[in-house]
Amino acid sequence: MHIPDDPLFYEKYYFTPGDAAADETLRVAAQANGFRVWKTRYATIGVLICWDQWFPEAARITSLLGADILFYPTAIGWHPSEKAEFGQAQVDAWRTAQRAHAIANGVFVASPNRVGHEDEPGTKGLEFFGHSFIADPFGRLIAEAGTEPTTLIATCDPRLIEETRRNWPFLRDRRIDAYAPILSRYIGADR
Repeated sequence: MHIPDDPLFYEKYYFTPGDAAADETLRVAAQANGFRVWKTRYATIGVLICWDQWFPEAARITSLLGADILFYPTAIGWHPSEKAEFGQAQVDAWRTAQRAHAIANGVFVASPNRVGHEDEPGTKGLEFFGHSFIADPFGRLIAEAGTEPTTLIATCDPRLIEETRRNWPFLRDRRIDAYAPILSRYIGADR
């Protein structure tokens, strides 16, 4: 749904954001704005791709559609010239944002991230930082990786979702009557 346009992440030139209006069936089925969930024999899953991870609205909508687990397949990394100064802060921010989605929505979050280096002519390329993880509805890391290719496996007990949502009823206590301003790009007279 969300497409980045950052140095060496020129995805707006190659991809088009999801189009909710193009499929009337999705709207009727409450698949809001192109966000979708799939019922599997294990859990109901929602897949939000890469740049979507930074938008709490995407996590909330997908959770409200019934997702038990949010998957965020990602290719995020460093510009090598920024790694020394900002590298650890960027990894921490990436993890914190997604762990917050787990907590705020009472869901599991699985965040596989690419590893390795990609050359880009005329630049130092990109170094994908890995650190894939799986978090539970409390935001606790239940599986995590480093910077090498690996496979993560974790048990995601759906009973923890219900228990967490009962004790932290964030979805129940939403004030949807007060959220209309979120539909505006900017709020305030000085914009």
